[in-house]
Amino acid sequence: QVQLVESGGGLVQPGGSLRLSCAASGITLDHYAIGWFRQAPGKEREAISCISEVDSTHFADSVKGRVTISRDSAKNTVYLQMDTLEPEDTAVYYCAADRNYLRVCFGNSGTYWGQGTQVTVSS
Repeated sequence: QVQLVESGGGLVQPGGSLRLSCAASGITLDHYAIGWFRQAPGKEREAISCISEVDSTHFADSVKGRVTISRDSAKNTVYLQMDTLEPEDTAVYYCAADRNYLRVCFGNSGTYWGQGTQVTVSS
């Protein structure tokens, strides 16, 4: 059984930082492209970052320069480091895994999904 579990969300003040984790069981994340997505209330899901099987990365314009994505193969985990957070970053953040890089990076889709972690940026 494949499971992706996001963690690391929470309440942070504007300008603060968070590191989200996407930990997997049942699959080896090194063999998959991983995408991070977010959905704010009343808005459509937005793809914000992805990393391919060969560690090519992509970032949405809305987070470019404030976000980094990385893998820890030993922990079978992908991280999303978010800095200089803004109230507009408030959303539920999801990770997804897919063998097809194009799906998670440009297709706003994926085969396996986590349950999401809430990020709230507020003073």
